[in-house]
Amino acid sequence: MPSQRQEDARRRIELSEQAVRAEAEAAQKLIDVFVAEANRRGIRPEPLRATLMSGPVVKTDKQGWYLRKNRSIAIGTDGGYYVLTVPGGTAARFTGVRLTASPPPLVVGRGGRDGETGDLTEFLGWRLDAGNA
Repeated sequence: MPSQRQEDARRRIELSEQAVRAEAEAAQKLIDVFVAEANRRGIRPEPLRATLMSGPVVKTDKQGWYLRKNRSIAIGTDGGYYVLTVPGGTAARFTGVRLTASPPPLVVGRGGRDGETGDLTEFLGWRLDAGNA
């Protein structure tokens, strides 16, 4: 039988996971609107490239729109939220990498340096305002 302490810890984890899921659902709604609006405006997606943790930039299996100037985060044409710093070995330099969508946050770069964080709505708006630039 679990102790009260173990039960409290389990409950905190459960609440935290629920909060992450709720945030991702809210963020996904914003992303879905963004993808529809980018398509409506004729903002062309481009092939996404990722940076391996060892430094090289490689091709990926996705197309989409970069949200950050350093091209470390993007929204795919499939509505996925992609963090573009990925693990990969030497072979990835030649074969590229397959991206897996991450749960989208409402705050991009949470915990990062100033100028690299902000509300997802701001990043999506900036990308729409940039058009095909």
